[in-house]
Amino acid sequence: MSFVELFTIFFGVMLINNFILSKFLGLCPFFGVSKNTKDAVSMGVAVIFVMIMASVATCAINWYFLMGHQSNLLFQVFGGTDPSTFDMAFLKTIVYILVIAVLVQFVEMIIIKTSPALYRAMGIYLPLITTNCAILGVALLNDDFAKSSASMEPTFLSYLVKSLVQGVGGGLGFTMAMLLMSGVRERLEYTPVPVPLRGIPIAFFSASIMSISFLGFTGMM
Repeated sequence: MSFVELFTIFFGVMLINNFILSKFLGLCPFFGVSKNTKDAVSMGVAVIFVMIMASVATCAINWYFLMGHQSNLLFQVFGGTDPSTFDMAFLKTIVYILVIAVLVQFVEMIIIKTSPALYRAMGIYLPLITTNCAILGVALLNDDFAKSSASMEPTFLSYLVKSLVQGVGGGLGFTMAMLLMSGVRERLEYTPVPVPLRGIPIAFFSASIMSISFLGFTGMM
């Protein structure tokens, strides 16, 4: 694991493989909360925060409970000769969904108790993150680092660091796309758009053009 490798992961998930404009994940909040810049920033900050927390939590659960290798805690507790018998990777999707839902609710409760003003500013966006498939997407994509780590760098630390970098980069890429879209939609409010295309239709056209423009980053890494 080197700085170049981490930079490649960060730059790749932020621009080249942007969750919204390249992988088309998280389109519901992208179109629903991008009508103005303030809402876009609030949603973006919430997504970054939850992506980081989800990356840490899902990495720990995957490494110590779901993967069938020597570090599996169930294998260490119950023993046996073959750790692959404790491989429960088939459960990771449903487990990750539950983890993300619990994290979002936990964060929401903490914000309500500690900072009511912050909750009023961004609390409305937190429940939306539970159904944001971009959060689940980054958790599932992080599993690729676990597989490479298990074969090349058998340490939990390398897996966690790479996942954190991807989580931060993915969250920043999501926020960048939200900000770009909010700027476009704010300008469209003062543009004579044909009646049939006003609202969501013109937003889809704008997002398509943005997605095509991001294809220019393809091949840079």
